[in-house]
Amino acid sequence: MLSIGSNLGDRLAHLRSVVDALGADVVGVSPVFQTAPWGPVPQSDFFNAIVIADGHEPREWLALAQHLEQSAQRVRAERWGPRTLDVDVISCRREGAGTEVLSDDPNLTLPHPRAHQRAFVLVPWLALDPGAVLTVDGEVRSVTELLALLDPAEREGVRRVDDTLTGPVA
Repeated sequence: MLSIGSNLGDRLAHLRSVVDALGADVVGVSPVFQTAPWGPVPQSDFFNAIVIADGHEPREWLALAQHLEQSAQRVRAERWGPRTLDVDVISCRREGAGTEVLSDDPNLTLPHPRAHQRAFVLVPWLALDPGAVLTVDGEVRSVTELLALLDPAEREGVRRVDDTLTGPVA
């Protein structure tokens, strides 16, 4: 499962580029949500979405995510700074078995170590998959429960946008 975000340039087009590049691997795409930036750097709001896709191993997803960011001319000048495209690998499941892949590799920690703290990940994920679960500190927890633990202002700051990432561009 990938979390995608953009707050520079044509935000919607950057998000659509991910869905287009994944093609037949896409299982589902959440609605688009607008959120305030996370972190200390002043910048424009983000468009965020979740993409559930099949067909790759975790390291392949990471390489693909980095390639998609490079294709969107992402510049990593400042931690938590503005970006044309941010693609994070949040969670991977083994095909067939459905079990979540756990990894403490510093290059690819799975599940994403801060996903459970970010409404801009949890809200779109629930819109796509109301029964979603995520392993946090070794315990499988419902995404609904994790979202309820966040500050209400953070949850309310994730606002649905009327645009979609699938189908024809208006």
